[in-house]
Formats: sequence, C-alpha cells, structure tokens
Amino acid sequence: MAPSDITLYTVRTPNGIKASIALEELGLEYKTHAISFAKNEQKEPWFLEINPNGRIPAITDKFEDGKPIHISESGSILQYLVDRYDTEHKISYPRGTRKYYEINNWIMWQMGGLGPMQGQANHFFRYAPEKIQYGIDRYQNETRRLYRVMDTHLAKSKSGYLVGDRCTIADISCWGWVKAGLLTLCNQQHGPVLTWTSSPALKAWMEKLRARPAFEKGADVPPATEEEKRPKTKEEEEKYAAEARKWIMQGQQEEAKK
Repeated sequence: MAPSDITLYTVRTPNGIKASIALEELGLEYKTHAISFAKNEQKEPWFLEINPNGRIPAITDKFEDGKPIHISESGSILQYLVDRYDTEHKISYPRGTRKYYEINNWIMWQMGGLGPMQGQANHFFRYAPEKIQYGIDRYQNETRRLYRVMDTHLAKSKSGYLVGDRCTIADISCWGWVKAGLLTLCNQQHGPVLTWTSSPALKAWMEKLRARPAFEKGADVPPATEEEKRPKTKEEEEKYAAEARKWIMQGQQEEAKK
C-alpha cells in the first residue's frame, strides 16, 4: 500500500462520514480539519482552492508524482481511496469485474437519488422559511420510495450487504444517509419517513454495519462534544433549526447577489 499524506476536510454529516468511515476501514492515517458552516469557512479562498464547489468533504493527499492532489465529492473520494489504497479489496472489488460496476451503480444511485431527495425532505420540513406542503410531501414520499428500493434489494442479498459478500464503498455511501434518516426524519418532530416494521432487511443492514468498529469511529469524525451527544428537547431542536435556518438563508441571499 502506498503511504498516505491525507487531510480530511469535513463535518459530521451523511456525506462527511463516508470519507472518514472508508479511511477507518482501510486503516489509513489521516489528519482532520473540521469545517465550520456557521462561519462559512467552506467559502473561504483557501478552501475553494481545495474544492471550488465549496462543499464538504474534501481531501488532500500526496500523489504518486510527489505533488499534492485535491479530491472532492464524497463518491469520488471513496473511489480514489479504494483505487489507490485498497490493494487487498477490503471494501471493494477489482476494477473491471461485475461487482465493481454494481458498486458504482449504488454509489451513483445514492448520490443522484437518496442524498438529494432526503436532503430536500429535511430542508423543506426543518429549514425552509415557510411550510410548503407540496415540497414536504414530494421529497418525503420519494425518500420513502428509495428506502423501499434498498430494503427490497437487501432482502434478496445472501450476505446482507448491497454488493457481493462484503461491506463495500456502496454500503458506506448509503449508510450515513439511513443513519441521518433515523435521527432527523423518523421521529414525531420530523415525520415518519422510515419505519423499521416496513423495512426489516434495511434494519438488519443498518445494525450489521453499525457494529463494525470503523463505522462507529468514522461516524464520529470530527468527534462530537458532550453537549452535542446530549439528547435534545423539542425546544432545543427548534432553536438549533432556527439558527441553522438563519445562516442557510443568509448563504442563499449572498449567492443570489453574485
């Protein structure tokens, strides 16, 4: 395995923890730089040099020619990590094999479907300045459909994983979103998008991956503070949502002026 010189720029979000979980699964050493959304750090010039899109996660590494390389977009980071460092195919399959392309299918499905739809469901329910019921229903219903797609597929899987006989970057790509769905979309405050009674295979998959040490460690990057770990009251959740709504709207207004 080639030596790494990786710095991960991230936040503890469904996309952010994809990279940290993969790094932990591969046993790679890496440094972490926690990005502050509240301070709009992702829009600072130094970070835009790393990722011109101004989003997390992103990584920097020393490439084979000795020069730095910048990788952004969570799916691209996963692909880079396995192409360069997963020589034993711990969380991948050899390039050009059937399962290699099946993994790509699920990564594209998550990035083009589950992530955007669930993200919009959460946005319209929690952060939009006005309640637009059509938007809430549209994205929550589509998120439910996508969960059913996963549950149906996993019910047919002999291994309990999305592809083949092992945990791969396909599972890593999707897991954080299902985890976030449980936390933000399934309780009484956020609407019953996912219920385990109707998704038994998805539940088994979720718990199977949660039990892996790399998932437990990678999902807590950057580490949560004791205050962040403490269960929040409904009032505290609403206060957090109001604060987040404020800087989200501020960011949208600033972009609209450009």
